[in-house]
Amino acid sequence: MSAVRVGGTEPGGEPAPIVALQRALAGEFERDPRGPRAAAILGAYARQHVDWRGFAHFAPGCYTRNLVARTEHYELLVLCWQPGVESPIHDHAGQHCWMAVLEGRIEEVHYAWPEPDARGAMRARGSRVFEAGQVAYIDDGIALHLVRPADGRLGVSLHLYARPIERCLAYDAATGAVLPRQLTYHSA
Repeated sequence: MSAVRVGGTEPGGEPAPIVALQRALAGEFERDPRGPRAAAILGAYARQHVDWRGFAHFAPGCYTRNLVARTEHYELLVLCWQPGVESPIHDHAGQHCWMAVLEGRIEEVHYAWPEPDARGAMRARGSRVFEAGQVAYIDDGIALHLVRPADGRLGVSLHLYARPIERCLAYDAATGAVLPRQLTYHSA
């Protein structure tokens, strides 16, 4: 198993916290592809460490997807959110997804799946705001969702997918039309 990108070491030769996180996640997903301890692992990292800042890259007018690590078992990204931007309403291509808030507050809005052949506005089913150090979880059996920074401020979140996701389905909020999306990285 090798990650696409790995951090360095701490003084004294210990692995940097982001490297230790990658190793813990690799072990977790090798034991169980569903990652039953992934939320606890991410939460502990998010509450205690800031070396993720080396992966944080912002761009005007959009959110950025910054690759930390990608293996056959998982994909780990730092997402940076400008005020007023949001992800599209989207699915997770059948994968488990965790989101740990690293900085700021992040809102997640759940949407009902559109009825087959139905047209019309997507129906929100509720929202939650997550604080720094908290972890959210979603899969396609729960809902579709969109993510955005809360309170009109910057936000940074750490996203973990149980397997890498190359494509997903996005949904037009006004019509429910399906918009296939090829996912890319802003930095790797």
